[in-house]
Amino acid sequence: MEKKNIDWGNLGFGYLQTDKRFVSNFKNGAWDEGVLTEDDKVVISECAGVLQYAQTCFEGMKAYTTEDGHIVTFRPDLNAERMEASCLRLEMPVFPKDKFVEAVVKTVEANEAYVPPYGSGATLYIRPYMFGSNPVIGVKPADEYQFRIFTTPVGPYFKGGVKPLTIRICDFDRAAPHGTGHIKAGLNYAMSLHAIVDAHHQGYDENMYLDAATRTKVEETGGANFIFVTKDGKVVTPKSNSILPSITRRSLMVVAKDYLGLEVEEREVYKEELKDFAEAGLCGTAAVISPVGKIVDHGTEICLPSGMSDMGPVTKKLYETLTGIQMGRIEAPQGWIKVIK
Repeated sequence: MEKKNIDWGNLGFGYLQTDKRFVSNFKNGAWDEGVLTEDDKVVISECAGVLQYAQTCFEGMKAYTTEDGHIVTFRPDLNAERMEASCLRLEMPVFPKDKFVEAVVKTVEANEAYVPPYGSGATLYIRPYMFGSNPVIGVKPADEYQFRIFTTPVGPYFKGGVKPLTIRICDFDRAAPHGTGHIKAGLNYAMSLHAIVDAHHQGYDENMYLDAATRTKVEETGGANFIFVTKDGKVVTPKSNSILPSITRRSLMVVAKDYLGLEVEEREVYKEELKDFAEAGLCGTAAVISPVGKIVDHGTEICLPSGMSDMGPVTKKLYETLTGIQMGRIEAPQGWIKVIK
């Protein structure tokens, strides 16, 4: 298929409408077969459950063109499983895992002309999401739901190269210990918006949230998990029941152990330890790893030895290995790459 006439090398990280999107409706206790449609508009009641009580969840993933010309996506089964967990916590019907992966494949195939070419630095972002669609005025779950997937080509998250971030330890709480921090609910992101806008106004790139119960342990940012590297080369990631189980973070830990031979550890990470780490990064779908150069704790600066000029050496190896797997330059573990075309 001929590619769209897009300046792939200058794409930003924003929305560009593509030709088709997948839509399936849940009604009378069952999902319909779903369709691909050119209509990008969502029409729902003014009293829809999503508008009244924020009953919605979503996923984020990408399709890539590999070095050998295939179009692939990365571990979509884990996105399906994570959305299932989100749906169960929000009293929403689960969209079956096999149907989820099949819908992702169909949507990418229908928008093949928008999948950026290999070497452009761009990818096709895929956004599956679900919401309560019928009128709900009492505080209760909706009875009807819509599951949708749209795609949009996006450029590199960091235009002009990666620069280590300066982040602050935030006074706001991201999630309660028994709340919804472990699922990808829209409401979690809504409550983080004020905190990130405030951080930007104060000159910081991101927030570091601590646990709400004791405010002594590192959790995550508004949209990414943390990884840390100790001075003796161990890769450490925070363990908590109130952070999102990042697919990128879980994959990086496998890469660290099985590809790079590093020791890995998932455990509680205390704020007091931050000064002792050699490297830090934020990991997620958008940027894979965003290096952190400085953490500011209410005026006290913690400057990581990796510095503010480039990724630290271990972080860089992790980034290069995982992106190499995604782009087909390095052999992937069994089941990690879903070939679409």
